[in-house]
Amino acid sequence: MTTHAPRPHIEDALSPRRVLASEAVFHGKIWDVRSDTFELAEGSEPLRREFIDHPGAVAILPMDEEGRILLLRQYRHPVGMLLWEIPAGLLDVDGEANLAAAARELAEEADLTAAEWHILADVFNSPGSSSEAIRVYLARGLQDVPEPDRHVRTAEEAEIEFAWVDLDEAVAAVLDGRLHNPSAVVGILAAHAASRSGFAGLRPGDAPWPAHPAQR
Repeated sequence: MTTHAPRPHIEDALSPRRVLASEAVFHGKIWDVRSDTFELAEGSEPLRREFIDHPGAVAILPMDEEGRILLLRQYRHPVGMLLWEIPAGLLDVDGEANLAAAARELAEEADLTAAEWHILADVFNSPGSSSEAIRVYLARGLQDVPEPDRHVRTAEEAEIEFAWVDLDEAVAAVLDGRLHNPSAVVGILAAHAASRSGFAGLRPGDAPWPAHPAQR
């Protein structure tokens, strides 16, 4: 009979590893590149890693009363593709709460407000090379922003296209490899999983975010 060791608790945890030195080696318009020297264990050989020092972001999966979700298509130059995404934006306003940033981005990118907010997932976009943390929200109770109050979109955002899509159709697009944006993929699959219980158990939109590197 095979015996198994007790399974550890499945939850990401903060590490006690010491950072010995940290410096910004590149300053960009949106984010910096930082070089850290740290040790895995006290007295061990120090390691050096460079990574993108990112302010983090929020993304929003808008869902209407029929259970359809809003996708928007935007050009993304680094990958040279027009991607179907969900509204999203950087946490780059000093003092702005995470939920307030999500409401602002929903209004600016989709001309919508929401009365009901829940958290679908918190993710690190690329933890081996970036400190970027993304919180993905479910936004319901939607209303249009009045025409005179709408944000004027510029550059790539001026070309945004919109599509309301059934959630099952969006899931199929993810599994078929037709959607690639990480916030959209995570949001769609999380919403599909949460829909089985009628979205019961989702965290409220204003829940704390202790894992965010810049909010610890």
